[in-house]
Amino acid sequence: MFRRIIIGLPLTVILLTVAIAEAQQSAKIPRIGLLRPSRSDHGGSRVLIDAFRQGLRELGYVEGQNVRLEIRWADGKRDRLPQLADELVRLKVDVIVSGGSTATDAAKRASSTIPIVMTQVADPERDGFVASLARPGANITGLTHMNTELAGKRLELLKESVPKASRVAVLWNPANPSQAFNFKELETAAKALAVTVQSLQVKTPDDFDRAFDDAVKGRIGSLFVSSDGMINSHRKDVVNRVTKNRLPAIYTEPEWVDAGGLMVYGPSNADLYRRAATYVDKILKGANPADLPVERPIKFELIINLKAAKQIGLTIPPNVLARADRVIR
Repeated sequence: MFRRIIIGLPLTVILLTVAIAEAQQSAKIPRIGLLRPSRSDHGGSRVLIDAFRQGLRELGYVEGQNVRLEIRWADGKRDRLPQLADELVRLKVDVIVSGGSTATDAAKRASSTIPIVMTQVADPERDGFVASLARPGANITGLTHMNTELAGKRLELLKESVPKASRVAVLWNPANPSQAFNFKELETAAKALAVTVQSLQVKTPDDFDRAFDDAVKGRIGSLFVSSDGMINSHRKDVVNRVTKNRLPAIYTEPEWVDAGGLMVYGPSNADLYRRAATYVDKILKGANPADLPVERPIKFELIINLKAAKQIGLTIPPNVLARADRVIR
């Protein structure tokens, strides 16, 4: 009897090992889809994805072991987003993390059941993504970056930096629904600052030549660059044109000063993406996105690039420089 037990033990161990291995293989590893309107080769976009990965690691997720990422880039082509969103749905991802209003809209149209964690959306209620920030009510939740609400503050900083500039041009994409609201907000803020606003509309990269020609003809004193997937995908080109025309410009995201831009004020997008991982974690653990309140930014940055200022012959006033969180010298 004892001999039979001894002989049977190795077989039992083998069977248990095989059973455990099969169970591990059959265990479902969650898939997270990331939908971005920008290009994959942009350093700024990579920073955001890395911040999201960091957020996941802080919560115990290791890519390739207990979570998988399916990243889709639209390369600045808005019309590609619906196709990419449909692709993520076909892959049966567990959650979609969307960057910006257009990507969130594409994800929303692609699925009403897969949880969607939005980031970088200016006004989720106005865009129809959530019923309210406190009670989203459907399959979408996440973080807003308050770009519309911050438009006036950015214009004020630009006016302080270039006090003599009475005309400011706004580079924006009318094909982006949120941009029209942002532009109206800027017009209202401009009146209070006694500044005249000129609209420079760009729907495609081919529109940049005409837009900057109009800025020169209009004797523009400064430039406000709105946040949009297509515009963001051509940061270097935009910054080069701004520098060439010696235009003081303010941007909405930190990646712009890294590309050589003059000034940025706004929420930290990297922090928003890191915090998006918290939403994903809650959803994977069974939380309903309809019950997860939309959160606002908690980290804001004023970044000033003195190298860029020198290139265009601009001296940033000391009172503005003193408020900067980061100065590039």
